[in-house]
Amino acid sequence: MKLIKYDRSIIPACDVKNLEELKKLVKQTHDIKKIGGYKIGFALALTYGLPNVVKVIREFTDLPIIYDHQKAGTDIPDTGGKFAEVCKNAGVDAVIIFPQSGPVTEEAWIKDCQYEGLTVIIGGEMTHLKFKKSDGGFIDDSALDEIYLIAAKLGVNNFVVPGNKPDRIKHYRSLLEKKVKDLTFFAPGFVAQGGEITEAAKTAGKSWHAIVGRAIYDAKDIKKAAEEMTSKL
Repeated sequence: MKLIKYDRSIIPACDVKNLEELKKLVKQTHDIKKIGGYKIGFALALTYGLPNVVKVIREFTDLPIIYDHQKAGTDIPDTGGKFAEVCKNAGVDAVIIFPQSGPVTEEAWIKDCQYEGLTVIIGGEMTHLKFKKSDGGFIDDSALDEIYLIAAKLGVNNFVVPGNKPDRIKHYRSLLEKKVKDLTFFAPGFVAQGGEITEAAKTAGKSWHAIVGRAIYDAKDIKKAAEEMTSKL
């Protein structure tokens, strides 16, 4: 079953300061065609509690809610079950996991989230500078492919790729499209981080969703900004 009803959509990232700003964001965007869901992060969840954040969104829409702990999946394997149970009880539909602490943790966390009925979205490569070793960062380049491939073997078909790096989107599409049925990408890194939605659209394949934060929630006219984003899909 697909998480998002559209093949392509905009997912507003709800990295706003408080629940009033969240209400404003969701109220002005939830009925726009090709708004596919909402991504919430740790700031709102830690400040107000994940169930309360979900409750605010549910006042306006039943669109899918994705929780991005920024970054989940970097602990020991045994904590995956607790994370999955908390997210399920809060009412989110999907979780984003960046399993940078190794394959054992990755497998455990994926299986725990799947057991709770959560859609798992796996990320490996991030959008910022000096992330990979080849760019002066900490993460070994070859490990990134392994993260995505392990997830694919466990039945995951939703993946986060860097929206501001079209060449890397193309790489991960080539890596996964023959191994994953109904391959779907979620891509952050647009506008404020330099990515172009129209450029990513050329390389991401049939099913992909652009995660857009500041360009929508910081706009003077939130609804208009969201409509402009959806028009680029």
